[in-house]
Amino acid sequence: MAENGKSATEKVPAVANPLSEQPSEIASNINYHAQFSPHFSPFKFEPEQAFFATAESVRDRLVKQWNETFVHYHKVDPKQTYYLSMEYLQGRALTNAIGNLDIQNAYSEALNKLGHELEEIAEQEKDAALGNGGLGRLASCFLDSMATLNLPAWGYGLRYKYGLFKQLVTKQGQEEIAEDWLEKFSPWEVVRHDIVFPVRFFGSVEINPDGSRKWVGGEVVQALAYDVPIPGYKTKNTISLRLWEAKARAEDFNLFQFNDGQYESAAQLHSRAQQICAVLYPGDATEDGKLLRLKQQFFLCSASLQDIILRFKERRSGKGSWKWSEFPSKVAVQLNDTHPTLAIPELMRLLIDDEGLGWDEAWDVTTRTIAYTNHTVLPEALEKWSQSVMWKLLPRHMEIIEEIDKRFLAMINATRPDLEHKLPTMRVLDHNPQKPVVRMANLCVVSAHTVNGVAQLHSDILKAELFADYVSIWPTKFQNKTNGITPRRWLRFCSPELSNIITKWLKTDQWVTNLDLLSGLREFADNVDFQDEWASAKMANKQRLAQYILRVTGESIDPNSLFDIQVKRIHEYKRQLLNILGAIYRYKKLKEMSPEQRKNTTSRTIMIGGKAFATYTNAKRIVKLVNDVGAVVNNDPEVNSYLKVVFVPNYNVSVAEMLIPGSELSQHISTAGMEASGTSNMKFALNGCLIIGTLDGANVEIREEIGEENFFLFGARADEVPQLRKDRENGLFKPDPRFEEAKQFIRRGAFGSYDYNPLLDSLEGNSGYGRGDYFLVGHDFPDYMDAQARVDEAYKDRKKWLKMSILSTAGSGKFSSDRTIAQYAKEIWNIEECRVP
Repeated sequence: MAENGKSATEKVPAVANPLSEQPSEIASNINYHAQFSPHFSPFKFEPEQAFFATAESVRDRLVKQWNETFVHYHKVDPKQTYYLSMEYLQGRALTNAIGNLDIQNAYSEALNKLGHELEEIAEQEKDAALGNGGLGRLASCFLDSMATLNLPAWGYGLRYKYGLFKQLVTKQGQEEIAEDWLEKFSPWEVVRHDIVFPVRFFGSVEINPDGSRKWVGGEVVQALAYDVPIPGYKTKNTISLRLWEAKARAEDFNLFQFNDGQYESAAQLHSRAQQICAVLYPGDATEDGKLLRLKQQFFLCSASLQDIILRFKERRSGKGSWKWSEFPSKVAVQLNDTHPTLAIPELMRLLIDDEGLGWDEAWDVTTRTIAYTNHTVLPEALEKWSQSVMWKLLPRHMEIIEEIDKRFLAMINATRPDLEHKLPTMRVLDHNPQKPVVRMANLCVVSAHTVNGVAQLHSDILKAELFADYVSIWPTKFQNKTNGITPRRWLRFCSPELSNIITKWLKTDQWVTNLDLLSGLREFADNVDFQDEWASAKMANKQRLAQYILRVTGESIDPNSLFDIQVKRIHEYKRQLLNILGAIYRYKKLKEMSPEQRKNTTSRTIMIGGKAFATYTNAKRIVKLVNDVGAVVNNDPEVNSYLKVVFVPNYNVSVAEMLIPGSELSQHISTAGMEASGTSNMKFALNGCLIIGTLDGANVEIREEIGEENFFLFGARADEVPQLRKDRENGLFKPDPRFEEAKQFIRRGAFGSYDYNPLLDSLEGNSGYGRGDYFLVGHDFPDYMDAQARVDEAYKDRKKWLKMSILSTAGSGKFSSDRTIAQYAKEIWNIEECRVP
């Protein structure tokens, strides 16, 4: 290849053509970067070098659009949204960028001239490891939509060096190693050496003679900005994802100590700064772990708000006289979950201590600026921080939070005496003597002008249960914004075959930015020619997936079997355990059948993927169980042509782009009322995959949109769950014999000698920590098995299945993140399109 590559590059002159549309000039520009922006020793132009040179060539074009967007916003000075999130699950950027810029073909041809294939080059890119699951992917889909809708918006996050972790799957189960996405470098980011802000930790509060307060002392690290360009689809607008990195200054390095041989203590602040952006969600079982996580959250909030305020002041400086009360008419800040809650006291601190505003004015500005998205009803995910940890790390912010809490109490006592008995649960500070904490969700609800849930069912639960008392005070504060996904990454680019068929039959490609147009496919749902083309596109995606599975797991799977996929974080509420118990029962039944009977069954390949949090023992046991079941089933010659079970390792965005188009049945089977929304369910439905699921999160709306006859429904409903748990505690649960059979099969050692008792025990008993089947796996199991039998029947009728698949895509229009973001823009942020001319 090197010889080949070398001779091809020699034929192409290395000339900078940053904005060319012509393949030959693009090839020259790529070759130019290979030679004049070198990152490797000369004369190498293998796929890896080709990727970096290609990415830099695309970046040339992005930088121009980016600068034009920046200048345009500066000139027009529109109100802007700043989206604060601890996670962005970006995925690969090359295919997405050239797709959004509409230059795939030109780049494909240019690389051919250099002796390479675009697909192979794109494979060289590592996924940016800045997120964990749905929350982070949502933030990335939102950025794509903001740019595509030409909205003046901006993302803020942290530049994690080692991400969450890279998942290895061994005989022992899941193992975690550090992500290597930044080991070489990221060609997309541009470091902004002129954008640096100090961020303080610890220290104390000084009171000046005039009564004003100032936070002093402690340790100060520097936040340095790295910008990643986010291009819109077929538009000039290119917005930024600004990622902060923590650094210490040269003067913080103690040369005297170093020369004295005290090397570690000489560089103490440098190493502490490096810890801040080392990993996403560091383990917080220890006091140090908690401090580090809180440091990360504050670091993001403080750097971002200092940046936002500086930009606001720069734009005002040329405008003559201006007032701080204008700030909310130019700035909207959205908190993606409770992780960036510290933006509230930090904005108050900056306004009061640095800008000299009084409390009431600062509070008015803050509450009109900040809005909060809630992503969960799970109690362990609603953050509560120890007051003592907060006082230690952020003494000034704790004073401000105390004042917010005090004023909230006074307001309730004055205006709503009927709620006084509810105050212990409603207030921001929980003074429980055993464990005094700050309740972040309460702080958000009390301080934000708008609070939204992320699916209709979830928002209803927030209003009826979690935040019911606040709703009675502020009935208009609460909204729903059903999540969405970008149709560019999740259909147009990840399934070109299916996209081309959709465009051909709709006679337009406008659906890529107006997803409601997909409803036009309904009229072809019974058309035999359309069904045949649809089936061949699905088959091409299944074959591509089968090759991928063979490459990463060594397991060969049959593209003619039903591809049944569940990919998401491994968590007991998402019930991968229900899925694998169902697979175990299916295996056991297949073993009991005669060869003739087996021939009448529907062949299935069950794939499960996802990361278990490093310290979440039961989740890791589930990963191990899936692998142990696969090892037995896939090597059993009697049944392995009718059933395979595969654990897909290291699930991330790029893996999803392979799995989702190749899937035919997808499992979204969380206990009802526990999944806020889900977004992978939308991606699967959009790709013509049928869903087996509970009435939870966005499943409810997906089923409404695609038609209930095209959805395999089972399980308890959200309003039934509390009573079912009570019944269980009172010993009223009668397990289905099939459920007992599946558990017994594991206990008897059918899948090896590993001790699965602690995992199975969680499904036993009537109550108690780690027992009592809190997630109702046993209750929903019989209904789940019946729904799976309906799937088997439906799959045997090819025409019926294809029609359901087509109708699934046709009904997915609502679930575009373009729709979601347009609603945020209008109903929460009050921002308008600002298109670069």
